[in-house]
Amino acid sequence: MKDIVFDLGGVLIDWNPRYLYRKVFSTEKEMDWFLTNVCTSQWNTQQDAGRPFEQGIKLLEDKFPEYKFAINFYYSRWEEMLGGEIAGSVEILRELKNRGYRVYALTNWSAETFPIAQKNYDFLKWFDGIVVSGEEKLVKPDPVIYSRLLERYQLKAPNCVFIDDNAANISKAADLGFETILFTDPEALRSTLVSRAIL
Repeated sequence: MKDIVFDLGGVLIDWNPRYLYRKVFSTEKEMDWFLTNVCTSQWNTQQDAGRPFEQGIKLLEDKFPEYKFAINFYYSRWEEMLGGEIAGSVEILRELKNRGYRVYALTNWSAETFPIAQKNYDFLKWFDGIVVSGEEKLVKPDPVIYSRLLERYQLKAPNCVFIDDNAANISKAADLGFETILFTDPEALRSTLVSRAIL
């Protein structure tokens, strides 16, 4: 029986900074500029890799003092970036669990904000194990974080089906011997799992 490894953000949990910053900026244009030039995805990845938010925020405040209030919200109002669970995916997770599959999560997520997600989403308790990048101080697609998952839970890459919405993460997992599925939406995921006789 295969072991199933899920990414979380974009697969099971709808997370998007725009949910928060639409309330902060009066125009989409200003919000897009801020997220492209100030609180960028590359900057956020550093928190996913273990940098404390306090440090990351200080760096940006020094560089963009006029946006100090908005930069601070990235942490103080982080919960408002959560758009809810991706219901179809959570239903697939439930079915896999009910069929006796072991399920794991390998996620790029800050160690400081992951407890907020745990408080909000009960289905995170269904996993047999979760590896959080911020706790490991490593992010996908670094091969070491995949190895950490395998070693910690005594898994074998060829027996794991790895599901992620990021092509680079999928590509690295495939290089390491994982069976992979690039996530686009719950319907496509379900049909792939059915075609592989997992569901």
